[in-house]
Order: sequence, then C-alpha cells, then structure tokens
Amino acid sequence: MLKLGEKIVIVDDRFEQNLPLGEYGYVIAYDRNNDSAFDYIIRVPKANRQFYVPCEDIELEEILLELEVDRIEREALIDFALVTRNEELFKHIMNGGQEEQPVEEPSKDVLTRDEFIRQVNLKAWI
Repeated sequence: MLKLGEKIVIVDDRFEQNLPLGEYGYVIAYDRNNDSAFDYIIRVPKANRQFYVPCEDIELEEILLELEVDRIEREALIDFALVTRNEELFKHIMNGGQEEQPVEEPSKDVLTRDEFIRQVNLKAWI
C-alpha cells in the first residue's frame, strides 16, 4: 500500500479513463469503498485533475528508476562482452546470472534384460 503524498508514475489505463500515461502524480487519498474497483485517488498536476485509479495502473517512481538502471546496466555489460569478445560474460548475462546446467548425454550402456523390463514397467505404470 502506498503512502499518502508519494510520487507515482501512471503506467497503465485499465479502465480507459484517458489517464496521462507516463506522467507524474501524487497519492492524495485511499478509496475505502469495498464496492469500488479503484484503490487510490491521485492528483496529476500537469493535467490539473484528480483520478481514481487501481493499484495496477500506478507505480512508485523509485521502482521505475531502479528497473531502468538495471536495464541500462545489463545492456552496457552486453555491449562490453561483445566488444571484448568475452563469451563467458555474454552467456552469464544472457542467462540472467544463472549458471548453465550441463546437459547429460544419455548413457549408451547396454541394459540387461531384467533392467530393461523393469524400466518398461515403470514407464507403463506412470
């Protein structure tokens, strides 16, 4: 739940109220009516209006700035990895920081007759 007076950015217009997308606003009240689909009342100084909005339509300015910084940092690292031809760094960035799981190759061991029947029965049971 956002605090009163917090600076927000309008990111969506789910109820097609002609909200000024991308504009700044301030939370001025909570809509406590249980029958209402709206969560907040915001004031947009540029539009000189107040709007009732659901919580999905607005986002804190700080969160949007953090997401933008992360995106720019990732793009810069990708550019650096491409310029320096650092394949390991490139793969690390593209995988989201998760290490690659080595793909296990199927073993080419010859199964005994009993082992083969046991595996077929297990698969048939599932």
